[in-house]
Amino acid sequence: MIVRLEDIRSTIDGFSRLADLAAEVGDCSFDTVEVDMSDTTWIDAHMSAPLGVLFARWSDAINTIQPVGLRPNVETILTKNLFLVGYGYPERPDTHGTVVPFRRFTPEDGRYFVSYLNKHLVGKGIPKMSEGLGRRFKDSLLEIFVNAAMHSETRVGIFACGQFFPTQHRLDFCIADAGIGIRRKIRKELNLSLNSDQAIRWALQEGNTTRKGSVPGGLGLKLLREFIALNRGCIQIVSDRGFWQCNPAGETLTRMVHSFPGTVVNLEINTADENSYCLGSESAG
Repeated sequence: MIVRLEDIRSTIDGFSRLADLAAEVGDCSFDTVEVDMSDTTWIDAHMSAPLGVLFARWSDAINTIQPVGLRPNVETILTKNLFLVGYGYPERPDTHGTVVPFRRFTPEDGRYFVSYLNKHLVGKGIPKMSEGLGRRFKDSLLEIFVNAAMHSETRVGIFACGQFFPTQHRLDFCIADAGIGIRRKIRKELNLSLNSDQAIRWALQEGNTTRKGSVPGGLGLKLLREFIALNRGCIQIVSDRGFWQCNPAGETLTRMVHSFPGTVVNLEINTADENSYCLGSESAG
């Protein structure tokens, strides 16, 4: 099977292209999936996380994945962040210190995810934060990971990748899982039928969760959304056919033609922000 990949940016078009690719391959198994990237002139490095979901799902269905036809600039991007290292390409050094490398985690790898954050987010342009807020910020990222581990029911894994773009003044960090998606989880646990975009809206409402008992729920985005709003950055969530984005221009909630097989949370931090941030409790003190 030969499939073609065009440019992949963290936009509705980029996520739609990945969903289209997932639909094209479908339930293919015991085959070779040749991913022709000769038409790919650019891929946002952090989009390796949702692309990794597709590759991993195909590999777990006993397919051989062969990326071919890479242009030199795309090959550089995907070897520096280690995405292609598992496909026969040599690793290239991150000479500028801008890469948050591609990683595949199991749902039990929470402590390794924390180590990954502590090692790779330092020096990537995140605005100044107090010690307390810095801890809470990383805790919120961990909660997104834990949420994926608990809710997605993924057997394939959880994927993370990021990239610092100094000249564009942004740091992108993406977490993607290969699970059942928000809509199906809500239907399974609560017997509530929602469209994929409505399911994202439901999950974003404070207090809504599919967790049982007294364990607090949510996507772990409350603090991150507040910070990103002040920072004038961007947050995106993709699950099934749903696409949600919040940036300084406002909120977008729409549906894609095809389903992305999992859930993606993408953060774009404005690194030109020269403000210093702290928790409200710290400023009150």
